[in-house]
Amino acid sequence: MNKVAFLSLACVFLVSNTMGQSKKDQAVKPKTEKEVVVLMKTTMGDMKIKLYNETPLHRDNFIKLVNEKFYDGLLFHRVIKDFMIQGGDPLSKDAPAGKMLGAGDPGYTIPAEILPQFSHKKGALAAARTNNPERRSSGSQFYIVHNNNGTPHLDGQYTVFGEVIEGMDVIDKIATVKTAPGDRPLEDVKIISVSIVK
Repeated sequence: MNKVAFLSLACVFLVSNTMGQSKKDQAVKPKTEKEVVVLMKTTMGDMKIKLYNETPLHRDNFIKLVNEKFYDGLLFHRVIKDFMIQGGDPLSKDAPAGKMLGAGDPGYTIPAEILPQFSHKKGALAAARTNNPERRSSGSQFYIVHNNNGTPHLDGQYTVFGEVIEGMDVIDKIATVKTAPGDRPLEDVKIISVSIVK
């Protein structure tokens, strides 16, 4: 093989190898996903809530329910000042006054995604659950922390999968309504609609 042919082959090898390496590098670069933000309109004002990508099972389930309009018309059926406001019970839609609520769900649970970097700070969005050893979450019920100092005793026990980024005053308004025994507001606090805005 003469020198010219050898150099040509070497150049082809270098170029193809570099191109291949470039494609390989592009393939392994992590794709930065923007966090989904939802707008929750309630009878006491609007909240914008960011969903964490680090809890994909809860994020995707919440998005699915939002797209199905599952939350539209449901109540914040359990409200405890300086603790949290809870919603997402499908049985709360058009529920008569005085009816005890909190047992409804979409018929499935979600595996826990409890991560140490997400605490129960004020405005944290977390999944409610029944007592179970795996700490699986309700398929639809959620709560939003109201306490200014958070609720650290819940850390490590429930999945936090988002946070309120606008509308903290709405949490305060809802959390301070008068409630009946069982913590249901005397006057219904309704989720008018939930939609994806980002």
